[in-house]
Amino acid sequence: MVLVSCGGSGSSVNSIPSSNPTTTEQTEGSETTISFEVPEVSANWQLIWSDEFEAGTIDSTKWSFERNCAGGGNNEQQCYTNRLDNAFIESGSLVIKALREDFTGPAVFDDSPNYDTNITKTQPYTSARLRTKNLGDWRYGRIEVRAKLPSGQGTWPAIWMLPTEWKYGGWAGSGEIDIMEAVNLKAKSDASGQLTDTAENRVHGTLHYGRKWPENVYSGTSYSMPDNANPADDFHLYAIEWQAGEIRWYVDGAHYATQNANGWYSQFHNEKGEIIDGTGTAPFDQKFHLILNFAVGGDWPATVNEKGIDESAFPQLFEIDYVRVYQCSIDADYGRGCEAIGKDAKLVEGHTAPPL
Repeated sequence: MVLVSCGGSGSSVNSIPSSNPTTTEQTEGSETTISFEVPEVSANWQLIWSDEFEAGTIDSTKWSFERNCAGGGNNEQQCYTNRLDNAFIESGSLVIKALREDFTGPAVFDDSPNYDTNITKTQPYTSARLRTKNLGDWRYGRIEVRAKLPSGQGTWPAIWMLPTEWKYGGWAGSGEIDIMEAVNLKAKSDASGQLTDTAENRVHGTLHYGRKWPENVYSGTSYSMPDNANPADDFHLYAIEWQAGEIRWYVDGAHYATQNANGWYSQFHNEKGEIIDGTGTAPFDQKFHLILNFAVGGDWPATVNEKGIDESAFPQLFEIDYVRVYQCSIDADYGRGCEAIGKDAKLVEGHTAPPL
């Protein structure tokens, strides 16, 4: 997410379509078609963790619920609950449902030392945020999530990862990996150069790193699907391949972005209170866990597109068909040797560490 926070049928990892998707970049009075290659996925990826959501209930050995009305650090307007009203299994999919309803719950994050269910806050929406922390924690691999996204001004679904142990300090010094985020799908797009009345259809892949907030930075890019397809209309496959020193982003197999250690850094306080540089590929060299959540409003969606929250758009559903995590059998320690690299992917520039 931008700040602290931040059922279709399944298919195998090696059955991704081989056609080349295109995205249309619209400029004043003209259109430019950009093609993103769909590289072949390595057969050396080995499935090590998955949830196909075929059981009748959410598997508590794989997922835990966060329960708070803290606003995600972004002035979001939802309370996250563990109620069946907000998260359930239906037709082979995990469904996260955001509702317009006043709700009162804990006022701070679950992991906060000040978490107290007796200290409360009331918000105008409810939703759910599930995580694999201490149930599924990985360093390197291929993570795939097949999902259908919600739409409407104020919607903010996300598939992302946080470190399980904050080795390099508080957020975002220890890093954050955003596999997919989208805001305000089908609202009027405000993308630069878009034609009038184009519907918002972008998804975003982002890294957060640097120092602990507020001295953090982020870098990433967006992707639009071929033929102006909207991620809220159907299921699509969102994935990353993460190896030592490099992370790559994919939609339906199209490799659209890459970031590497030349464009990220970590600086944190050591035991003496001195700010030092993280070494090697820090902070993206530790175990991370997966988060699936559906936020409502907040500093990003409420300030772009049509602004605010369209109350009439709710309820909305974020549907997840499956989650699969793979390990590269060639080099499990560093994740190398299983790369699916498309020649058209954007190399995101990132940031340089400030001098100490």
